[in-house]
Amino acid sequence: MSLRICILETDVLRPELVDQYQGYGRMFEKLFARQPVPAEFVVYNVMQGDYPPDDEQFDAYLITGSKADSFGTDPWIETLKTYLLERYKRGDKLLGVCFGHQLLALLLGGKTERAPQGWGVGIHHYNLTPTQPWMTPALDKLTLLISHQDQVTALPEGATVIATSDFCPFAAYHINDQVLCFQGHPEFIHDYSRTLLDIRQDALGEQVYGKGIASLEEDHHGTAVAEWMMRFVANKRPVN
Repeated sequence: MSLRICILETDVLRPELVDQYQGYGRMFEKLFARQPVPAEFVVYNVMQGDYPPDDEQFDAYLITGSKADSFGTDPWIETLKTYLLERYKRGDKLLGVCFGHQLLALLLGGKTERAPQGWGVGIHHYNLTPTQPWMTPALDKLTLLISHQDQVTALPEGATVIATSDFCPFAAYHINDQVLCFQGHPEFIHDYSRTLLDIRQDALGEQVYGKGIASLEEDHHGTAVAEWMMRFVANKRPVN
């Protein structure tokens, strides 16, 4: 039986990128199609006020990345926070990536802010600790594509770090069997990351831009993280 995942899309791509990449929801659908756990997905763009009907049942809710700040006060962000807190209190499983990772940390009692380290771009490496049963396939270290200038700087109570680096200490965490979040972008592909780097070249500066471009020679573990997410959702699957 397939898992049913609700993807809460928190951004709209730049017009020049839509034809090729559609949106973050579509990127995640393509990513999850490459991992072995059967799942189906429905995408709702919450930035545009689109939410699932109250009677629709899902095994988990995934919050995507966004150009917006997780600590912003835009009305759509406040609406999303209220919605997610209701889902959390109800016991629903929540998955967060980048903006979603930061928003859930903030919502559940942690802290998110503009990082003094500056922009993180390109390929980034993390140490993994400790390993959980749903972290299959097993990895010695985690490598992901990233694009962020905000970071989680304090975790919610009860959160366990599973990926860390000097640049991003709280790069991935879980809260028991209910919340799983990653700062990196498992759904990104190299071409999309390169396009983002080119668009932001002036803002990044030549040193950060050049290092980011050079890092794209490496591969990343996006598909493995997608499998971890689906195994996390399937683990102790709640009865609806």
